[in-house]
Amino acid sequence: MRRSVKLVLLVLGILVLVGGALFLSTVRRGFSTHDEPSGMEALVARSVRHWSTPADLRDERNPLPLTPKVLAEARAHWADHCASCHANDGRGKTALGERLYPRAPDMTLPASQSLSDGELFSVIENGIRLTGMPGWGNGTAESAYGSWGLVHFVRHLPKLTPEEIAEMEALNPKTPDEWNQMQAEEDFLSGGTEPAGDQSNTTHSH
Repeated sequence: MRRSVKLVLLVLGILVLVGGALFLSTVRRGFSTHDEPSGMEALVARSVRHWSTPADLRDERNPLPLTPKVLAEARAHWADHCASCHANDGRGKTALGERLYPRAPDMTLPASQSLSDGELFSVIENGIRLTGMPGWGNGTAESAYGSWGLVHFVRHLPKLTPEEIAEMEALNPKTPDEWNQMQAEEDFLSGGTEPAGDQSNTTHSH
């Protein structure tokens, strides 16, 4: 019995020393969002994400029937609200998504696709604390409809077609410069003056 107690105390002592050393090292180096999350951080984050989902939602299946209309609405909503961080294709390769801490995840990979419908719904509806993921829900039936629709769209991301991405690009939020360029192009096509600037250098914020 005494040997077991000593062994437990020894292990705890080692853990405290290692944890203290890691803490001191981190404090000296500072906290930067440029660093990649450690394996331990990723493990803790996944566990917290799972347990933050209300128990009655964890195994919930999507109650919203998947129809072309539902998928089209969700695709448009994603393009307008989600693509700035997650990109149209869900891979997170955007200026915002790659600078968040933790990074916006690649929603096409098993780490996201293996989440239950209820877990995805909870993330969309309630957000995730201490990350860049906001909670978009407000407790209304309309909000739930939109969130369940986005769950369908997340499932569809690995099968997204080039035609769908092109459609979404037209719905992405535009910067003032992009709006001015679009207006100039429309004026030109309507018989106005030639749009100023080199159109080939127009940037897109997706």
